[in-house]
Amino acid sequence: MVYKFRVILDAEEDIFRDIAIQEDDTLEDLHNAIFNAFGFDGMEVASFYTCDETWNQEDEISLFDTGDEPGEQKIMSDYALSDLLDAQNTKIIYVYDFIQMWTFLVELAAIEEPQSGESYPALLFSHGEMPDEAGEKIFEAENPDDLYGDYDDDYDEEDLDNLDGGDNFEDYGFEENWN
Repeated sequence: MVYKFRVILDAEEDIFRDIAIQEDDTLEDLHNAIFNAFGFDGMEVASFYTCDETWNQEDEISLFDTGDEPGEQKIMSDYALSDLLDAQNTKIIYVYDFIQMWTFLVELAAIEEPQSGESYPALLFSHGEMPDEAGEKIFEAENPDDLYGDYDDDYDEEDLDNLDGGDNFEDYGFEENWN
């Protein structure tokens, strides 16, 4: 079967690409199709994130194994698209370039029979021009008063006198001029 995705840039303007790819292709194959469809060079790190129906981010699936033990963490190439996405689970988030934070909402729009003579992945439709920079992301708590919890920034003079000012590097196991 062929999965047809609509990949939408998280931006104010409508910028999206429709991509067809085989269901047994991997998330890494989808990653390659997305960065090619949007004109990126593919030289940046990226991740997919599973999400719920309202796009709330869940588990990260990265391009490379970043775990403490090699092979401990599953990566994009370990997942066939059909492992994560189907008629009931249609959404996934894609982030390309963790400096720019290009964020895309990827939704499975259709599952169809492959077209005879067609090669996959295929860019089916392109709408909108990519901006020069990713839009600014605003990360904030639902209730800003809860952001710091019970943090108390009132110090008395005795507390301030007991602070060493960060100049005692012997406690950290390295010398002051370590570089």
